[in-house]
This record gives sequence, structure tokens and C-alpha cells, in this order.
Amino acid sequence: MAIFEGWKGNILGGLAIGIGASVLAPVVIPVVASVVKPLAKAAIKGGYLMYEKGRETFAEVSEVVEDLVAEVKAEMEESQEDASLPVVVGSETQSKES
Repeated sequence: MAIFEGWKGNILGGLAIGIGASVLAPVVIPVVASVVKPLAKAAIKGGYLMYEKGRETFAEVSEVVEDLVAEVKAEMEESQEDASLPVVVGSETQSKES
């Protein structure tokens, strides 16, 4: 019967693959692990170094922005103080706002 020929072939093929994998796994896994472990460590080390460099860069940029904000606040306070000081013109005292 043609229906059961494909089914028997699939079972035998599956069994052969399963047995082959169980025989080869103890040999293949340590070899693969010895190759993958250094690659994984290198990738983690590179990621960590990039993270640290990013933190340093962010800290420097934050410091520059904070300095700029402080300068702007100081300039704004200075301009408000200048606007509220009276200006002496001749013998009369006037406000800068008028």
C-alpha cells in the first residue's frame, strides 16, 4: 500500500536522526560551547564598554547643558535687575521701563 510507505520512511528517518543526535551530542556540545563562550564574553565585554562610554558622554553633555541653563538664568536675572534700576537723566530720576 502506498499510504503506509511514506509513514514508515518518516518513522525510520526520525529514529535515525534521533539516535545520531544522541550519539553525537556529547561530542558536539563541548566543541560548540568552547567556540561560543569566548564570542559571548567578547560581545558582553564590548557592550559593557560601550555602556560605560555612553554614561561618560551623557554626564559630560548634561554638565554642559546645566552650565548653559545656569548662564541663561543669570542673564535673565541680570536683565530684570537692570530693568528695575532707576536711570538718572539730568536732575530727574526715571525708570528704564518708561
